[in-house]
Amino acid sequence: MDLSTLLKPAAVKVLTNVTSKKRLFQDLSEIAHSAYGLDAIQTVDALQEREMLGPTGVGHGVALPHARLHGLKSVVGVFLRLERPLDFDAVDRLPVDLIFALFAPKDSGVEHLKALALVSRTLRNVETCAKLRANSDPAALHAVLTAASGGVQAA
Repeated sequence: MDLSTLLKPAAVKVLTNVTSKKRLFQDLSEIAHSAYGLDAIQTVDALQEREMLGPTGVGHGVALPHARLHGLKSVVGVFLRLERPLDFDAVDRLPVDLIFALFAPKDSGVEHLKALALVSRTLRNVETCAKLRANSDPAALHAVLTAASGGVQAA
């Protein structure tokens, strides 16, 4: 498994005006609907439900919101880079600007966990995060992510 199997280029965006976690989840859901055909309302609800269990801000400006959805056949992702960091109740109390949301089938087990581990490993890499923060082009962001997860360093 690598990020190229989880993340369509159309699911990578740079957003300039996100003012709340609720707005962020709406944006993630709209992008997931556009890229993968997911039901936007169900997606927002699932993200909010998961977030109520505990914040998914993992530190160093990174958040990994995730949810399980009915009707989904495989794990898919949406990546956002925020122009202005957003308070996300992260473990280190720092705002986030790199968000990788994962959506998994309701009954998925190990695949969801493997995908979450892959994304977490990729976004723990300081060089990868620096490259993501230095780019505003969604195609370049997708290339950085997929190269990093495949073990090849992106240019």
